[in-house]
Amino acid sequence: MERVKVYDKNGVPANTGVGVFARVFIEHFPLLPVEDDGRLHDARLRENFIERVFAVARWQELLQQGRTRGRLVEFHARHKLLIMAHSPKHLTELGRLVAAAKDYPPKDLYQRYHALLMTALKPMATVRKQCNVLQHVMGYFKKQLSPDEKQELLETIEQYRRGTIPLIVPITLLNHYVRKYGPADRTVGEYLAEQYYLHPHPAELSLRTHL
Repeated sequence: MERVKVYDKNGVPANTGVGVFARVFIEHFPLLPVEDDGRLHDARLRENFIERVFAVARWQELLQQGRTRGRLVEFHARHKLLIMAHSPKHLTELGRLVAAAKDYPPKDLYQRYHALLMTALKPMATVRKQCNVLQHVMGYFKKQLSPDEKQELLETIEQYRRGTIPLIVPITLLNHYVRKYGPADRTVGEYLAEQYYLHPHPAELSLRTHL
């Protein structure tokens, strides 16, 4: 994708090129997530890439079901927190697009949404943005959590912010509260339980253990 050696007329190399296959592939499939294999040793780059791969898989499943405005609204609702962790700005743009869904033919609507979605997920989900989402999710439990549970969750988020613990710890705690309080609370049970932010890829990959 980048830093490929290009030799000048004197045979002196400079790491300024792009691989021929990679260049053509990216030009033909601009919305597909791509990454140099060497860069996948970085935990954040690896998680970002694989997260986008699974988002593409879910998008393909949506297309197979048929392009309807209702299905797109549901798809967007389940991805809101995930998008927020990457780009709040694009979350707003996507929300406006979905709200105006009736103004577009289904094919045009889906094309616009797909392009915006992949653009939104490309920026790294920084610690600051992750903490913002974690605190946002915590707000859904303001009536259910006991004072001790609230304090524990706040401390866990703060420890993650400081780099003491990985992202998987506050995520696991939030998933615990979803299971605990979801049956008695419709918002928690039907909204948070369906959020891909809390489970964007198989747990067996252990990607968030290194973030």
